[in-house]
Amino acid sequence: MAKITYVEHNGTRHEIEVKPGLTVMEGARDNGVPGIDADCGGACACSTCHVYIDEAWIDRLPKPLPTETDMLDFAWEPDPVKSRLTCQIRVTPDLDGLVVHLPEKQI
Repeated sequence: MAKITYVEHNGTRHEIEVKPGLTVMEGARDNGVPGIDADCGGACACSTCHVYIDEAWIDRLPKPLPTETDMLDFAWEPDPVKSRLTCQIRVTPDLDGLVVHLPEKQI
């Protein structure tokens, strides 16, 4: 299991143990973390699982594919460096300790 911390826009923290093989989005959805809507169910067809990756983790994640980068154009206030779609980040033991920050809203 990998412990992932989801930080709501208001500062509320949710530390969740997520099984390797799931996505960061599935970990949030399956544990009722508010602010991850996941309207498309993980198909990279919306931007409602958008987060800002904590600065300490940006270079430790695989780079986003072009489909994810294109979809981030539709996210709420995307950051060119920190923004990611959680449906595109597969959990591995190496992600133990990952911290993601949720935007003010999803669109």
